[in-house]
Amino acid sequence: MGVWEIVLIGIALSMDAFAVGMTNGMEEPGMRPLKALCAAGVYALFQFLMPVAGYLLGSAFASAVERIAPWLSFVLLGAIGAKMLADAFAEDTKGPRPFRVRKKLSAGKLLAQGVATSIDALAVGVTLLGAEASEGLPFHFALCAAIIGMITLSLSAAAIVLGKKIGNRLSEGAELLGGVILIAIGLKLLLEGVL
Repeated sequence: MGVWEIVLIGIALSMDAFAVGMTNGMEEPGMRPLKALCAAGVYALFQFLMPVAGYLLGSAFASAVERIAPWLSFVLLGAIGAKMLADAFAEDTKGPRPFRVRKKLSAGKLLAQGVATSIDALAVGVTLLGAEASEGLPFHFALCAAIIGMITLSLSAAAIVLGKKIGNRLSEGAELLGGVILIAIGLKLLLEGVL
């Protein structure tokens, strides 16, 4: 496994965090830059920790987690998305408000998103273990995981900024669209894992 393969794996793994980060930016367009960076940092941390855990635990435990990972991701993202949809529809029934109060990204919601978007990275840790045994890795496995985390950090930070710009334009529909996106990502992860 070469350097470019690690980079491509990092890009592929960060796509779910990218979409969720954009959703968070849409839902909270007034998010401060430090908070956006912290949110991206949480996604990056989980994208770093999961491959390390997969590598260290090896294929025995990781294969058991891989079986429930699609369901766990679906439940976490689906629940967050459903809550966003419920909130969006509840606001519609209350009538128009001149100054819409946006929901803030909570620590609990951020941690759930971090876990849900990184569970598939556990299997990458097992892949790194196998690649190291057969063909070798370009770096120590922890550095490979750090590269994946850094890619996730940069792409999800950019996604939050992009989401903030989109959220300002969409205003009322941002929470509804965000909920649909999260449920769709959870469904995608479930289908990929089951099929």
